[in-house]
Amino acid sequence: MERFVNRADEIGRLRDCYGSSTAEIVVVFGRRRLGKTELVRESLSDPDDAVLYQATETTRQIQLNEFVEVASESFPGIDRIETEWESVLGYLAEQDAIIVLDEFPYLIDADSSLPSVIQRLWDQELRDTAVTLVLVGSSISMMEEATLLGNSPLYGRFTEQIDLRQLDFDAARKFFPDSYSPEQLIFAWGVFGGTPYYLDGIDLDGDLGRVVQQSILSRQGFLHDEPEYVLRTELTEPNRYFGILKAIAAGNTTANEIAQTVGIDGKQISTYTQKLERLRLVEREVPITEDKTKSRRGRYRILDPLFRFWFRFVYGNEDRYERLGDDAYETVIQPEMADFVSQEFETRCQDVLPDLYPDKTFVDIGRWWYNEYEVDVVGFTADGTMVTGECKFTTAPLDYSALDSLEKHTEEIRWSPDGNEVTHEYALFARNGFTQSVREAATDRDDLQLFDLERIVEPA
Repeated sequence: MERFVNRADEIGRLRDCYGSSTAEIVVVFGRRRLGKTELVRESLSDPDDAVLYQATETTRQIQLNEFVEVASESFPGIDRIETEWESVLGYLAEQDAIIVLDEFPYLIDADSSLPSVIQRLWDQELRDTAVTLVLVGSSISMMEEATLLGNSPLYGRFTEQIDLRQLDFDAARKFFPDSYSPEQLIFAWGVFGGTPYYLDGIDLDGDLGRVVQQSILSRQGFLHDEPEYVLRTELTEPNRYFGILKAIAAGNTTANEIAQTVGIDGKQISTYTQKLERLRLVEREVPITEDKTKSRRGRYRILDPLFRFWFRFVYGNEDRYERLGDDAYETVIQPEMADFVSQEFETRCQDVLPDLYPDKTFVDIGRWWYNEYEVDVVGFTADGTMVTGECKFTTAPLDYSALDSLEKHTEEIRWSPDGNEVTHEYALFARNGFTQSVREAATDRDDLQLFDLERIVEPA
């Protein structure tokens, strides 16, 4: 069974619904492998009034029969009820049961009327009970169509919505060996990210190159075909999406760059990128000072590090790695690893900013860029302070030119907190320390702080 890590907030929200004296409909969704089933199991803690049914791809009648069989373990009286969804769900609602329909999209595939049945039950009967109905699904598109979109039968009727995402760095690191150094943690996180199924399914002990070789590069590897499998389960025509993801992984991050690389009309590219955004596979970032809905300077990035790794290094290169055998990682990938991981390093530096500045209340944190100017970390605080940071994930110590560049680029950021004057503070984040001139500058100045890997990984 998958090790269960974190998710305290989600568990608390589910248990609040279970303990409510009114009826609740909860929607739990997120792409495959994120631990939705384990989350629900953990939240239930074996209550006597719960029915947890995990659907499979089969016929409507078989699903109904299986559901009744599972439900009868806690509610034996259900055997006397007509074997129809409206009847059995209505009976369980009268018992104030907790009903979990896991893999809800499979049930809809077999019976497209089920969301409408639940809608009718909710409107006419369920509202007057203390039932909790939890709908769980991995097909984000189908879950949205059935529950979240304006034209869906259940739209506006759910009382809690849990959009499950990857574990953050602090939670994911619990899967990594205690012997990992801060540098090893950043490298491992940069490749495998925070998907519980991935982290729990591979042997992370030992050299990262060996782990990558065995789990991803090898055709027999546990994760060798994982991104392809996930995409083919969500997309009916995935090939064009594969090309888009490969283009983004190669550094083509604007809509025009992606369209030109893939050979798609620039006016059509948003159709595909929006679909990938809905699947939580990519994110469109804009400079922190701009409105995401209005900015025309968006950049796309792949959210899951494993997908980014796979599309940068594996997709289309399988034969090459097979020829190289055990030398594939060292020959092809290792020379590029620091550059590859640097993106997740920057994200970690952004995420940890509130912990590194505990006396400040940050109202927004992100990146900023304009033409040739770019700042890796920008944090706006409630008291009108702008904290800007430069990140260097290189083998050489961070030198004074990085600080000089950071200050020049910061001057170009236009931010006026309520029209007041901005207070500037600067942060430098480095993998391998700082030169003497930078350390001396930090000693002499009150507005500059230096953070090495140990502080970035363990800010407290």
